[in-house]
Amino acid sequence: MERHILDSTKKIAIFALIILGALGFVLWERSGDIEERVAAPADIPVSIGEEAAREDGADAMQEAVSVVAENLSVPWEVAFLPDGGMLVTERPGTIKRIGTDGVTIPIDGVRHTGEGGLLGMALHPRFGENGWIYLYLTTAADGGLTNRVERYRLEGNELKERALILGGIPGAMYHDGGRIAFGPDGYLYIATGDATRESLAQDRASLAGKILRIRDDGSVPDDNPFGTAVYSYGHRNVQGLAWDESGNLWATEHGRSGLRSGYDELNRIEKGGNYGWPDIEGDERRDGMTTPVIHSGATTTWAPSGAAYLNGSIFFSSLRGESLYEARLDADRNGVRELRVHFKGEYGRIRAVVVGPDGYLFLSTSNTDGRGNPGTGDDRILKVNPEEVSSLQR
Repeated sequence: MERHILDSTKKIAIFALIILGALGFVLWERSGDIEERVAAPADIPVSIGEEAAREDGADAMQEAVSVVAENLSVPWEVAFLPDGGMLVTERPGTIKRIGTDGVTIPIDGVRHTGEGGLLGMALHPRFGENGWIYLYLTTAADGGLTNRVERYRLEGNELKERALILGGIPGAMYHDGGRIAFGPDGYLYIATGDATRESLAQDRASLAGKILRIRDDGSVPDDNPFGTAVYSYGHRNVQGLAWDESGNLWATEHGRSGLRSGYDELNRIEKGGNYGWPDIEGDERRDGMTTPVIHSGATTTWAPSGAAYLNGSIFFSSLRGESLYEARLDADRNGVRELRVHFKGEYGRIRAVVVGPDGYLFLSTSNTDGRGNPGTGDDRILKVNPEEVSSLQR
């Protein structure tokens, strides 16, 4: 009898230890969940904004964020006119002029399918003189899809003098890149995706999976590294371009997707650089290839899109991550010393982030793109006070 009682007690104790161990594992998993979803390399601290956690969070949020426009159809890019108005591209193939009369300008030939459609937009540095606007769009060609950059002259509420600046960019339902921006050197930079054909990213003869650099008329600058429009290569799907005050180019890039989604990147771009896709990802290294400054890790997806530089930080928007990320750069502008996360889950998918003429950040949401959960007023353009956002950090 005594042995039976001892055996029973021992079994109960072992069972209790198993239960406690399992419970401890679950609690550990949950405690690390927030950190895991905003992963960064272990030596870079991550701070999560308390916008939704503070008792006065609602009032603080209203002070930090205001709605500029709403009920848009998959807005993609935001640009500011000298008169204070705003232009917004909508992926189905229209431009909305916001701030005056809400005019809609259709763009002919846009093929809106999957991630393709009317995407990036850039105003010429001398827009006040020439009225030139550049658009990146997906169109049908030879039974498939292709991407191209076109130039127009804005006259009143009309786009005139349509001209092809660069064509032959491979297109697909997914991985079309699409961001375009004029750099401090006056050249137009174009972010492209691999069009779901991974090998094209390493093929320097292809315009897919690249960052391209051209003059405003489409010709190739004499100092491009390969004698073509290609400026850097080995990219999967670049959607954000930004320059810091030292003239360094930064780019956001989507990593692998599907069940193995992860390894989204923030890269510091060098002329002629090979950024490794599809041969390396994350912290992997190979001769002649550049690893990202930071990445999201193997089990986390940011799905980063637009990027903007302000006050020592690269702000980049996040689609699947539903956040505005702030990568605080080190003093030499070579690396990231801290990653901050703003508005986690507050506004859904965020596509664009640009700095307005007033020094505020402007964001476009992307909840009507078929992958989000649209709420009242979606999609919207949001205006963010960067000083108020910083005050909401821990």
